[in-house]
Amino acid sequence: MKLYSFTPAANALRVEMFLREKNIDIETIQVNVREDEIFKEPYNSMNPFNCVPFLELEDGTIISETISICRYLEDKYKNPNLFGNDSREIAIIDMWNRRIELDGFLPLLHSVRNKTSFFKGKVVPGTRNEINQSPEIVVRGIEMFKIFLNRIEPHLSKNKFIAGENFSIADITAHFMFNLSKILKIDLEEEYDNVSKWKSELENRPSNPINDLI
Repeated sequence: MKLYSFTPAANALRVEMFLREKNIDIETIQVNVREDEIFKEPYNSMNPFNCVPFLELEDGTIISETISICRYLEDKYKNPNLFGNDSREIAIIDMWNRRIELDGFLPLLHSVRNKTSFFKGKVVPGTRNEINQSPEIVVRGIEMFKIFLNRIEPHLSKNKFIAGENFSIADITAHFMFNLSKILKIDLEEEYDNVSKWKSELENRPSNPINDLI
């Protein structure tokens, strides 16, 4: 197995934290997305969606998309379990992970891509195009994220982690959602005590790969 990645990318960091939590060692090849190496061969043919990370299996099968990669590895390496141990827990973790991705992570991702000058001409992940950056998308993404914050704040007053008492893939997704919020300078400290407490715990977790980038 080989993992194709680019360490600074948010989704690459999600997979890296997952690997560290499960103590999985996979050969990793860095693809310089900033210099458009992802559009060159053999990477373009391997993953025509031109995003990282993606996983190459021994038979040449390519698995892209962060959660799909993690699900495959979860099945091969059972412990510690990060997707749930029974039907109830699996469903709850999946529910929260989807909520975080759809209601928080993706809106912030589009806000960052429409605000930061580096993403000019790159507002759609995996493409280079002439779609203009939109200030309205930046504002709307932040507004959507704050709606999600107001929903998750009371939830975290009753739960140690996102999906309950156990750390899961949902916490990893949320952790990097909040990392995107830093780029947009969204202040969480004053209004969201429970979120801030949870966030601090994740930042100090030994598996947090962001600490290696500081």
